[in-house]
Amino acid sequence: MRQIFLPDGWTVLLCFLLWPLMQVLISWMCLKIPDHCYHPEGFWFRTHKWEQGGEFYHRVFRVRKWKERLPDGGRTFKDGYRKKRLTERTEKNLQKFLLESCRAELSHGLAILPFWVFGFFAPAIIIPIMFVYAVMINGPCIIAQRFNRPRIQRMLERIRVPKPQIPD
Repeated sequence: MRQIFLPDGWTVLLCFLLWPLMQVLISWMCLKIPDHCYHPEGFWFRTHKWEQGGEFYHRVFRVRKWKERLPDGGRTFKDGYRKKRLTERTEKNLQKFLLESCRAELSHGLAILPFWVFGFFAPAIIIPIMFVYAVMINGPCIIAQRFNRPRIQRMLERIRVPKPQIPD
């Protein structure tokens, strides 16, 4: 599949430059998708029964132990939303957090897909290496979003439940 033959040094440099460029470009494209297109209950983003409200990700990947160490890409763009810490527990902010967790999951999922591009200018052995790299870099971010979303949804449900009125 290799179409472009470059000296090894240029090939390595291109690999190091192309990955961050693709990550940023994909994130920017996902940021430009209107908010109303992200549906936390839609097929792609909804929590499936086997995920057990996100607990599957802690049991299998111990997500609570490392998710705080993940970088937050919310600062990358002017319109970005930081998800590292939940700043307010208001309904509006929790809704925004849900929406942005969908956006983050989509951008990290899409960021895995261009691994094959490296086959145009690098030896074929590089393609599976780039796939593993893409999954290792983006997988934890996807896991964190899948873990957090049901927790945020439960918080939203608790906020929305009307509190019983105590008679005077």
